[in-house]
Amino acid sequence: MDSTARKLYNVHGFDSRQHLEYYFSDKAEMIFAEDSLIFPMKTLTETFSLGHIKGDILIDLSLGSMIHHLYAACEFFKHMIVLKVNDRCILELKRWVDTRTGAFHWGHAAQLHADIKGSSDQLEDKEGKVRSALQHVMKCDLEKENMTEPLVLPLADCVISFLLLENISKDQDDYIRYIRKFSRLLKPGGHLILIGVTNTTYYTVGGDKYLSFSYDENYIRNVLVGEGFIIDSSKVKKRTVVSDLTDYKTVIFFTAHKITRTE
Repeated sequence: MDSTARKLYNVHGFDSRQHLEYYFSDKAEMIFAEDSLIFPMKTLTETFSLGHIKGDILIDLSLGSMIHHLYAACEFFKHMIVLKVNDRCILELKRWVDTRTGAFHWGHAAQLHADIKGSSDQLEDKEGKVRSALQHVMKCDLEKENMTEPLVLPLADCVISFLLLENISKDQDDYIRYIRKFSRLLKPGGHLILIGVTNTTYYTVGGDKYLSFSYDENYIRNVLVGEGFIIDSSKVKKRTVVSDLTDYKTVIFFTAHKITRTE
């Protein structure tokens, strides 16, 4: 890990609006669009369009207040439950859900989703569908056995985690422990979708550097198989952008399903 990075997302939190502006906005100076917006949204749209991953409940455990990856998912699940580790990210997300003044603008994500699908659907209708599905936004404590205590969530058909695991884990033991927690949220046969970045040690929000756990593609494969998953698909995109805001090497996308007793 970068020795100058001293903070952890799940311990110290960060400015969720700055995080969105740095890595997910439509501003001209935001140079990560190919990796943070286009690749994840295109790959998720392709994955869900196959029709194998769908159901009643999707649980999202992702970094910060981003929601663009859920545009593709909202058509395939009746309910989406979004779990966040700090209040600031919840407030930022709910500001968008409730269409409050000053909410982050996600119109570029809606347009991108429409472009990927080649759809003529009204963008406002698409944003409305996502907002409707995102009524369940709640805080979680990742260190508790039941992370939503005292509430007990129904088991999910799918769990998505986008950029979270590497940014809450200090080492391999942490990463595996969190994978096990996420696995317990799934029904037997349920799907886990992981979107992350490899070989990273830090990322920057505001004037602060945050720690990231560095791993490679093979590490993820070994962890998933070791924790009782069958890997269904994977994709890797090499980084092309030059920036000292973060030092990742590739973006990875994995889908896997939880082994049932008959497999």
